[in-house]
Amino acid sequence: MKHLAAYLLLGLGGNTSPSSEDIKSVLESVGIETDDERLEKLLSELKGKDLQQLIQEGSGKLASVPSGGAGGASAGGAAAPAGGAAAEEEEKPAEKEEEKEESDEDMGFGLFD
Repeated sequence: MKHLAAYLLLGLGGNTSPSSEDIKSVLESVGIETDDERLEKLLSELKGKDLQQLIQEGSGKLASVPSGGAGGASAGGAAAPAGGAAAEEEEKPAEKEEEKEESDEDMGFGLFD
């Protein structure tokens, strides 16, 4: 990931095809060691490809991946009718408990007396 980040930074800086030495110099400037094997693999996979086009393709792929926020909302909405009835049943005992707590006021004294 660090190699890709350095590659993207160099790309944003105008270097459309960064070399391994370019990436190493960026990483070493902030005290990060490079893994030559991973760096060479990254460069071989990105060789001859347009950086902007890769970003657009990646964004399209990420858009089709369900994320936590959007996926949970739709699933929760579908389950609401079934869960809503159960929630109402759960609320009724809670109301009875509140009535019991209210009966504690009949002990002969009030909170502000």
